[in-house]
Amino acid sequence: MPRIDWDRYFMNIARDVALRSTCIRKGRQVGTVIVNDHHEIVATGYNGNPRGMEHCEKIGCVREKLGIPSGERAEICTAVHSEQNALIQAGTRSRGSTMYTLFNPCNTCAKMIANAGILRVVYSVDYPERMGLRTLRDCDVRVKRLR
Repeated sequence: MPRIDWDRYFMNIARDVALRSTCIRKGRQVGTVIVNDHHEIVATGYNGNPRGMEHCEKIGCVREKLGIPSGERAEICTAVHSEQNALIQAGTRSRGSTMYTLFNPCNTCAKMIANAGILRVVYSVDYPERMGLRTLRDCDVRVKRLR
């Protein structure tokens, strides 16, 4: 059996990390893995409410209650994005790394990714909000969609 490449390997791990997500919206469980240039995992993150706050599975989804479509008004969501959680866990160890995340990052996450010094982002699913991809490219962060 042929060996999978590094991108597929780490994207598979990101899919497993997503299984910890507490988001109750169908198809919106997201996992992220930050990997250094030695192919070592620096940090992982998944989307869910902040520490100490009840999870959406218990309190419900405010976005669904308000009828907000996916990719719009992200600031209304009570959850922290998987990319943000991974960046928080990694701290300065994220500099020079690659981020593997299931969806292309939103614009808020893209700005944080660029400021954290991430050099490359690999994702597999297109998120309705595309401004983050433009921001990453404008900040010279390489982006790859893994199909």
